[in-house]
Amino acid sequence: MKRRADSVTERDDNQNQEEEKSSPASSLVEKIQSLGQSNVASAPDSNIHILPIIGQIEGHVQLPPKNKTTKYEHLIPQIIAIEQNPKIEGLIVLLNTVGGDVEAGLAISEMIASISKPTVSIVLGGGHSIGVPIAVSTDYSFIVGTATMTIHPIRLTGLVIGVPQTFEYLDKMQERVIKFVTGHSNITEEKFKELMFEKGNLTRDIGTNVVGTDAVQYGLINEIGGVKEALQKLNEMIEERRKNEENQVIQ
Repeated sequence: MKRRADSVTERDDNQNQEEEKSSPASSLVEKIQSLGQSNVASAPDSNIHILPIIGQIEGHVQLPPKNKTTKYEHLIPQIIAIEQNPKIEGLIVLLNTVGGDVEAGLAISEMIASISKPTVSIVLGGGHSIGVPIAVSTDYSFIVGTATMTIHPIRLTGLVIGVPQTFEYLDKMQERVIKFVTGHSNITEEKFKELMFEKGNLTRDIGTNVVGTDAVQYGLINEIGGVKEALQKLNEMIEERRKNEENQVIQ
């Protein structure tokens, strides 16, 4: 009887171990270990996808393991999947980033801007540097009152791409950033350049640290708000898109 009881106990232990391996928590750990990030959980029947962009945006050069990063090669397939999935009707981009690789940031911005479905961004904490184009790449943008956005010229870090990094090249890249931001927000080019080249706002550096209310006042961000406001706005946009599609079918 004792041997049989031991056998049953051993079988139960093995079953518990298998359940732990297949549990959502263990699956989440595996994703974080293999990808360096994990998707934000959504309700099973939700028609809205959450795309978090947290930490430093990693692009052409791999950053040290201690850095909290969002890898652009992980985001791009997700954005394509969002566009292709008929069950997803809207996208919320959550931003709390210090910036990062310029080329990668612009690629993410262009991808988000080209999505046919309604999109909304929320700047939480910070949307600095190349995070600015990503924040304005959606159809509508929010920023919480305590969040900030740092606007500054492109800096020569030696990590742009493997070509001679002349002043002309950096200047052209900077113009790409300026045109994208002004083309996807209500801020004027003159005002954006003024903030970008401001002296004295950042200690021993050029640029401006813009607080939430100022970002809205300058026309960079549409509205002050958080998750509740973003969801409400996105649901309104989704409903409007549905009505437009129904009217097209009737006609």
